Amino acid sequence: MGVSAVGKSTVGAALADSLGIRFLDADDLHPRASVEKMRAGLPLTDEDRAPWLRICGEALGTAPGGAVLACSALARRYRDALRAVAPDAFFVYLAADRGRVLARASSRDGHFMPVSLLASQFDALEPLERDESGATIDAAADAVVVVDAALAAVHAAH
Repeated sequence: MGVSAVGKSTVGAALADSLGIRFLDADDLHPRASVEKMRAGLPLTDEDRAPWLRICGEALGTAPGGAVLACSALARRYRDALRAVAPDAFFVYLAADRGRVLARASSRDGHFMPVSLLASQFDALEPLERDESGATIDAAADAVVVVDAALAAVHAAH
């Protein structure tokens, strides 16, 4: 979990590979109308996110053998919505400062999420709370280090 361009897909795919389970990218599960809204530079509302979060939770909760889902899950209420369908979800929060994420987002080509929406993502971001099953990882490190830290956190939790 984390803001756009923090490395969720890269880390998530590598983590899933290390765990020998399926990788799911929540970006691929957005309804078309939500993608078009973001392409237009408009942030999603909770109403926009509700069906997407349900789809993400169902995909995560029904994956045989488990799965890694790269999903922003920025607010506690969004993570709670995912947990309602996938109660065993463990969240790996990829934390990074705005400047680093902005630089990464500015260098990406072809993604529907415009750099202009990053501020709204940071504004909506609620880091993991103590009672949430998960770990916070510094996403500023090299991807291999981040994946190793995430893998260690997952193993420690299970």
